[in-house]
Amino acid sequence: MDAQELKYTRVEYERRFLVLPNADWKSDIESYSKTYEDKYLRDSRLRLRILTDSDTGRRVLKLNKKQDSSSPYFRTVGRILLSPAEYRLLDGLEGDRLNKTRYYQSWLGRVFSIDVFGGELEGLVLCETEADGLEELMSAEPPPCVSREVTTDSFFEGGNLCRITRSDLVHKLATLA
Repeated sequence: MDAQELKYTRVEYERRFLVLPNADWKSDIESYSKTYEDKYLRDSRLRLRILTDSDTGRRVLKLNKKQDSSSPYFRTVGRILLSPAEYRLLDGLEGDRLNKTRYYQSWLGRVFSIDVFGGELEGLVLCETEADGLEELMSAEPPPCVSREVTTDSFFEGGNLCRITRSDLVHKLATLA
């Protein structure tokens, strides 16, 4: 396990951006990716996750909780690694699923994640970046494939995206065009 996986609780500084529908982001990504199979447990801030590395097939099972925050740019995130039996137990609870593939792109010395969603959200592509602090985060310049920042728009948070319909997505994207 790497040092990041050993951290149980940390403050996450993050910005999210909407990627232009016809942007050529694929030509600038690394060959490595991860798939995320998330289940947001109803009536909670808990998320079950199966994370699979494309290069090794390694799977990580975990339970996350994002705390409320006074800012959309940072929040405390807690994580517990799970055994397969623990995952199956928690997976029996009611929740809403969200699947995406995450690609990585370096831009101006910073790593950006490009999240490509599936299912009802097919066609939605978000770009995000993290930093060690707020000042560093706010100085990040997004890559050219980005159309606008959506960090402050709760529509684009995973806990909401897992519950929206295709129609909701099409309507939202039309209002941003």
